[in-house]
Amino acid sequence: MNTEEKNPMISIIVPVYNVESYLEKCLDSIAVQTYPNLEVIIVDDASTDQSGRLCDVYAARDARMQVVHLPVNQGLSAARNEAVIRANGKYVTFIDSDDYVEPDLLEKLYANLIENNADISVCGIENTWIKKSKISRTYSREETVCCMARRTPFLWNVWGKLYRTETVKSHPFNRRAFCCEDLLFFYQVLKDAEKVSYFPEPLYHYAYRPGSLINSGIDEKRCTVLSVLNAICAEASVYYPEMVPGLELLALDAAVRLAQQAVESKAAKGHVFSWLKRFQKHIRRHFSWKAIALSRDAKTGAAILMLYASTAVFYRTGTVYKCGKHFRCRTVS
Repeated sequence: MNTEEKNPMISIIVPVYNVESYLEKCLDSIAVQTYPNLEVIIVDDASTDQSGRLCDVYAARDARMQVVHLPVNQGLSAARNEAVIRANGKYVTFIDSDDYVEPDLLEKLYANLIENNADISVCGIENTWIKKSKISRTYSREETVCCMARRTPFLWNVWGKLYRTETVKSHPFNRRAFCCEDLLFFYQVLKDAEKVSYFPEPLYHYAYRPGSLINSGIDEKRCTVLSVLNAICAEASVYYPEMVPGLELLALDAAVRLAQQAVESKAAKGHVFSWLKRFQKHIRRHFSWKAIALSRDAKTGAAILMLYASTAVFYRTGTVYKCGKHFRCRTVS
């Protein structure tokens, strides 16, 4: 077996936009990967800080790195798509430019994929809301959807995973999905995957940024996840019925989490109730007892049922929860 067959090239895709405070740590962690055969495609999405210059500095001293500078800001999905087009590896992984990884990320993701004859390899993630698991396991497509819906042991995030490049090239990121491009992409890729293999070692370190879109409150961009889930559930009901209960739970979970964030926002009460009615409509559209039974989380199930029944009750309960969380934070500090 020659070197290429034993260690096929892996393409690392790094989209960059105004992350100069994080970028060096990210690229340093990539430069020291123990896996021997890799390329790094960095796409600077018209950054206005020093990110673009830093990308050039790293590419100048590491021949495995190449930089693409987009002339105008086009968004995360466009940046990733630009890199995917250029990827030469047999496999591809994504690393966000404000995160960093362990030196053996690629080595262990690849070994896990080959050992378990999987289509997607997934490692543990540090610093996320995902419920931790210490058990390695290979999942079917249906079981993978349930993992995503239960938020354990992994979610639909594109990073922290290794994919076959041909599959990724077949499913470009949707540039119109402003907040849930990862969810839509992972669902599309999952349709071509029979086995997803997970191991719990936390090799990917997620950077929690208060100002990022996912942590910036409720707005129309955040709510695009609901329309995406509507489309996914509709398609799955026709072509992938075995995935539907898990996807419905995912839709219910997304709505109830957005609803709680609306309650915790500083918006006027009338505006909050406008959001709650919208999320209630979404829950009633996707509600099923099969989905609730998959939850395994009594609090999530109770919240879903509460919002299904009454926005007023959900608001009062959510307000109490918000106050309790604020009190706990003050007590700890």
